Amino acid sequence: MTIPHLTAADGTTLPAIGLGTYQLNGSAGVDAIGQAIRAGYRLIDSAVNYENEGAVGRAVRAAGGLRDELVVTSKLPGRHHRFDEALTTIEESVFRTGLDRVDLYLIHWPNPKVDLYVQAWRALIEARERGLVRHIGLSNFLPEHIDRLVAETGVAPVVNQIEVHPYFPQQEALDYHREHGILVQGWSPLGHGNDLQQHPTIVEIASAHGVTPAQTILAWHVARQVIPLPKAASPQRQVENLDVFGITLTEAEVEAITALGRPDGRLADQDPAVYEEF
Repeated sequence: MTIPHLTAADGTTLPAIGLGTYQLNGSAGVDAIGQAIRAGYRLIDSAVNYENEGAVGRAVRAAGGLRDELVVTSKLPGRHHRFDEALTTIEESVFRTGLDRVDLYLIHWPNPKVDLYVQAWRALIEARERGLVRHIGLSNFLPEHIDRLVAETGVAPVVNQIEVHPYFPQQEALDYHREHGILVQGWSPLGHGNDLQQHPTIVEIASAHGVTPAQTILAWHVARQVIPLPKAASPQRQVENLDVFGITLTEAEVEAITALGRPDGRLADQDPAVYEEF
């Protein structure tokens, strides 16, 4: 299965869908991630705080000749934002994967009250210069955080991974990122733990296209140029989630799904302006 790619301002290209791996750990995680790679996933999302960089690395190493096609991602936790600690943490991420590099490394949360994210960003820049990582980006950063990083370092992220799903469509954020050539990845794209897939609007559009509600939501992400990162352990779900690039939603259908957004749409009230994670 051929997956389209999206391109950032600096020419970096990323697959238009990826695999979320939160809670895919240990031998079962290795098996699930390996199956996803065989199914066609080429973007694998992880983080230090997921405690599964080893499982990701093992699955990727087992993929053999596919290594150069794969984009292995990890993220720096908030407890290691200080420059020296951040660099060491990135080194440890590489060591845990057993790979020669991590392809995409992100700062997991800005933690603005702690106010060390500029140090962390300088460490990611250094790690890229040293060849520990290929590309660097952010997760859960707001436009004001990104503007500050660029102003103080001159280096823009290639991607920002943020919460995006129909109950929290983030249109203003998407407009900002598109204007600045920053790709957007969406975490919890299917609205983990809520009733999104049973919503009448989603069900009606899914029925009209002869696809599942989950596929409809992922096609909505694709139409908005958001890279969704659905997590799935079962081979059937993995393949179903990947098979969305032939679904063409009308502009009216995209707008109808976007209109499901609501002020309290965040899954866990994790506003990056105040929420902190370590």
